[in-house]
Amino acid sequence: MAKVIGGVFTSHVPAIGGAIAKGLQDDPYWKPFFDGFKPVHEWLKHNKPDYVVTFSNDHGLNFFLDKMPTFAVGAAAQYDNADEGWGLPIFNSVPGSPDFSWHIINTLVEEEFDIVTCQEMLIDHALSIPLELSWPDLKSYDFKLVPVGINTVQHPLPSPKRALALGRAVHKAIQSWDADAKVLIFGTGGLSHQLDGERAGFMNPDYDKFCLDNLPSNPDALTQHSALDIVELSGSQGIEILNWIAARGAMGDPVKEASRNYHIPISNTAAATVLMTTEHALAPA
Repeated sequence: MAKVIGGVFTSHVPAIGGAIAKGLQDDPYWKPFFDGFKPVHEWLKHNKPDYVVTFSNDHGLNFFLDKMPTFAVGAAAQYDNADEGWGLPIFNSVPGSPDFSWHIINTLVEEEFDIVTCQEMLIDHALSIPLELSWPDLKSYDFKLVPVGINTVQHPLPSPKRALALGRAVHKAIQSWDADAKVLIFGTGGLSHQLDGERAGFMNPDYDKFCLDNLPSNPDALTQHSALDIVELSGSQGIEILNWIAARGAMGDPVKEASRNYHIPISNTAAATVLMTTEHALAPA
């Protein structure tokens, strides 16, 4: 069966893509954030996934406010990045795995999740930037992608409990995939931030620390708050923590936190990067 080897959890602020394009990784403003990826790079040298399953939110490339699925799963043969208007370069396309995607989709339906299946899907900065951060030297990706989208934009929002259950159902699908394959999980977004309204610029390090401390060993602790509670605690865009919660569920148990980086601010966002590993990972040599 397929096995989860680890998980990468990170922010996906568009300005990160601009910093990459301009070569600002060692700039004093950006260096504390980019340094958080050094342990990830080292670990990935020894742990090469066959598949990458991601949890993120769409920012208008696929869905808009008039059509916003709660959960969506890609089943495409290839995922292309496209211009979102941020002035960023177009990042690498990523090969997909329709067979693995459909296996996950069928398992989710059996687990009573009503999802939208996307046989065509673009990837925006929520995925292109984390992938570029993790594999900055690759000209093309040698793994296959299965993207899972979660609505963190339009009310009503899914609950943290439902997001965690979604991730655990994906883990069940991975375990039942009849392939000798290594799977890496990604959760992207956040942490606390609000980009508009009266609380623009709001961040909450205490709530962020609560999430970072509990996510590895006690992810259910993050379900004590409703989605609206999280908006209040972490800002309207801080609800992207749902992506992290779902990704943690997809990792299964137990997991080990291998590295953690937390930095304030990047573009009015509390940015973080966490690497978690499972018993199936190879330790860096």
